[in-house]
Amino acid sequence: MNRSFFLSFVLMAGLMMGNYAHAQDDVKQAGLAGSWYPAGKLELAGMLNGFWAGAEVPTPALDIGVIVSPHAGLVFSGPTAAYGFKAVQSKKVSTVIVLAPTHHFSFTGASIWAKGAFVTPLGSILVDEDLAAKIMAENALFSFRKDIFEGKADRPENSIETQLPFIQKAFPQARIVPVIMGYPPDPKNVQAVALALAQAVGDREDVLIDVSVDQSHFHPLKDANAIDRKGLAAIEKFDIESLWNGHVDGSMEVDGFHVVTAAMMYAKARGYDQARVLKYGTSADTTHDASSVVGYASIAFYKKPSGRTVAPLSADQKARLLQIARSTLDAFVKTGKAPSIDEKDARLSEEEGAFVTLKIGGQLRGCIGNIIGDGPLYKTVRDMAVAAASEDPRFSPVKPAELAGIDVEVSVLSRPRLARSVDEIVMGTHGVIVRKGGRGGVFLPQVATETGWSKERFMSELCSQKAGLPADCWKDPATRLEIFTADVFGEKEH
Repeated sequence: MNRSFFLSFVLMAGLMMGNYAHAQDDVKQAGLAGSWYPAGKLELAGMLNGFWAGAEVPTPALDIGVIVSPHAGLVFSGPTAAYGFKAVQSKKVSTVIVLAPTHHFSFTGASIWAKGAFVTPLGSILVDEDLAAKIMAENALFSFRKDIFEGKADRPENSIETQLPFIQKAFPQARIVPVIMGYPPDPKNVQAVALALAQAVGDREDVLIDVSVDQSHFHPLKDANAIDRKGLAAIEKFDIESLWNGHVDGSMEVDGFHVVTAAMMYAKARGYDQARVLKYGTSADTTHDASSVVGYASIAFYKKPSGRTVAPLSADQKARLLQIARSTLDAFVKTGKAPSIDEKDARLSEEEGAFVTLKIGGQLRGCIGNIIGDGPLYKTVRDMAVAAASEDPRFSPVKPAELAGIDVEVSVLSRPRLARSVDEIVMGTHGVIVRKGGRGGVFLPQVATETGWSKERFMSELCSQKAGLPADCWKDPATRLEIFTADVFGEKEH
């Protein structure tokens, strides 16, 4: 018996018993079908399949407990939203808590749709009534107001509804608990919502939090990118304080930042304390109008992999990575486009951080990297080769005439770990990351070897030159120090 037939049967039974009005009130009909997304089942399913085909997700899969997903019209934000749902699709998910901001009402706490179902062109999604009841029992901040979910007559509320087709695509059997958080935000209430969710979910591993928010609104593309970078950086660093303060002082603009804050608090309580931006885009990707855009991001909160080790790179694998970096560099500088790479080596498909360094006559010409890694190692090397040639703010973009004189170097990084004190740092062996108050910087291990600096000079330069912090901030107990090792190899050796 499919859900649509079952739901119709329940409604008919309610009519026969004189309870039809109550049963009907429990069912939230689609308000945006035909405007924000297709009204036809086949057309909507085809659109989702296209989004899925275009999304590249981390390999191997991350243990994700929370995703952040945009909620605009699907033609605009759908290609970005697909990344998060596709990345977590392999997880066994029985219930999705959709955590969203209100767009129309001012109220305290959170409104929760605690029973019944929601309807889209793909069918009906039942509410997980047991979990909803547990959440409501945890804190009186949770209540139900139908108007909050319905929105205004001239504009239905989109924050929950735009997520439902993705949930139906990724988890056809899952139930939902829709929650809309009030505005203006209060820090104590945000924390209380997060705690109530964590306590109600308990040790269940089959519950996913889907945070429905967009990024900045209606800025020129260049300005939007700069604003969004700040908010996304705070999220990736899991810096809840900076995220909150950035919205208080107006330097950040995550639409529904208090909802993201609650999700980060929940995620931290449940051990999903790593964050990664899977995809960032704007409405200009669809409209090609850069004058006024809306930002979209797909983000995953996940658990740190436990003790997984990978085999050392062989000489052939190192040579292949250098070949990928070189061919990408040449192609991008000459044509403005990075080549498509099809790599079959499983070792090069492991997810690792990497830097690509460009030098001319022994002098630095560009160096950009990704410390944690974002997808397969070979793709990270390809992407960092492009970035080193065009995005290092210290240098102008590499010109074709320079290619013959450039030496390429690749650094493949271990996963960073916390250093309890500066005494753990071994010069020439460890790269170091310094973070404090939303600022951060990194030096690769070879910086110590190439400069001959003492440890004190190394740390002082890292703080001042790379992080924009006081030179002695590394002595402050509040400063976070992380260390990593690197396998460094260049074209001269291969």
